[in-house]
Amino acid sequence: MSTPQNQQPNSKAEKIANFDPNGVGDINAGLFGLPFTVDEAEVVVIPVPWEVTVSYSAGTANGPQAILDASPQIDLFEPAIKDAWKAGIAMEEISEEWHAVSDQLREKAEKYITWLEEGQPEADAGDLESVPEEVTAKGEELLQWLKQKALGYMDQGKAVCVLGGDHSTPLGMIHALAERHDEFGILQLDAHADLRVAYEGFKYSHASIMYNALQVPQVKKLVQVGIRDLCQAEAEMAEQSNGRITIFYDAILKENLYAGDSWKKECKKIIAQLPQKVYLSFDIDALDPKLCPGTGTPVPGGLEFEEAVYLIKQLVKSGREIIGCDLNEVGPGETEWNGNVGARLLYKICNWMAVSQGKLEV
Repeated sequence: MSTPQNQQPNSKAEKIANFDPNGVGDINAGLFGLPFTVDEAEVVVIPVPWEVTVSYSAGTANGPQAILDASPQIDLFEPAIKDAWKAGIAMEEISEEWHAVSDQLREKAEKYITWLEEGQPEADAGDLESVPEEVTAKGEELLQWLKQKALGYMDQGKAVCVLGGDHSTPLGMIHALAERHDEFGILQLDAHADLRVAYEGFKYSHASIMYNALQVPQVKKLVQVGIRDLCQAEAEMAEQSNGRITIFYDAILKENLYAGDSWKKECKKIIAQLPQKVYLSFDIDALDPKLCPGTGTPVPGGLEFEEAVYLIKQLVKSGREIIGCDLNEVGPGETEWNGNVGARLLYKICNWMAVSQGKLEV
């Protein structure tokens, strides 16, 4: 029996019974047009509108809103996953407070970076020398805020995904996972290695996220895929890591494919490097930039959409568990295309994480 027109369904079961997954997406509903609250959803997305240290194009702090706006346009049917939408994906409200802090500090960081590039003229030193310290203090506050949020949802048995913002944002999530798991690996899909130490003086730079993650002892392995833009020091850090860091360079993956290897074979090599528990960190610039032209630092080359999704599917089918994930660096750009691709990718990531955690069936 359907719910009366003026009465909203109360329970999750009622919402499922009254929801039409074949209908037009409801722009007034939640993420992906789904009717679930964060309390009802099996997968919770925490948006982090933060991009203080982005060193090229701005806009990624608006990524969560762009993805939310585009998400009701997505058809919810997943051929390989039984009734994927029923587990429920919901996103917290985007924090206006953190967005405002990000905007304020980004302006200061831009001035500081310009000052560095100009040779640090003495006249401006008094105003700018303390900027990294101020940004680091807020970065630490953001880390702790996200860590506590993530732990709260994990304690409720929910799968958690962080939606940036720039790629510095998920560090608090990684710290949260370190309190719940003795050890895990990170699968990073990215154009950049992000192994720089306090890039441009900023400890919590987007270019330092994986260096910072490796300071967490529970992170036993970092596997990087799609890398095609890094400095010599980052390459040397990987080479000297005694196997803790493995890089699958985009150029070498492509050369293997050109020589006749299959993508399935390449994925098998990648997955073999990972332990049983995996945190998935997805910088959207891992994709070919035709798919994400609004991202902060686009780089030619990269993965096709289905190549990336196939790798994630194979990871789950290998029996490994995705214990958490993030999607970062979606810049809205000048069209809805970036939000559209980001939303579709987020839906795939969340669903396959849910499958790996036993919340959905294939």
